[in-house]
Amino acid sequence: MNNTSVKSDFFVIKALEDGVNVIGLTRGNDTKFHHTEKLDEGEVMIAQFTEHTSAVKVRGKAIIQTSHGELDNR
Repeated sequence: MNNTSVKSDFFVIKALEDGVNVIGLTRGNDTKFHHTEKLDEGEVMIAQFTEHTSAVKVRGKAIIQTSHGELDNR
């Protein structure tokens, strides 16, 4: 593993219902799914972008908190 990493603030995803999917998408020429987590109501995931993750897709009712503000996708 190399020592190069993407420095990024953390973001928080709080599930408001069972079965919220958090999907990590890769960097590079082709964007692909590379990681999936399933959260149940009340569960919280703390994450950040990395050298491998360029985007995150949240499917389901959740609150997403970032340094730029809070999103509620109910």
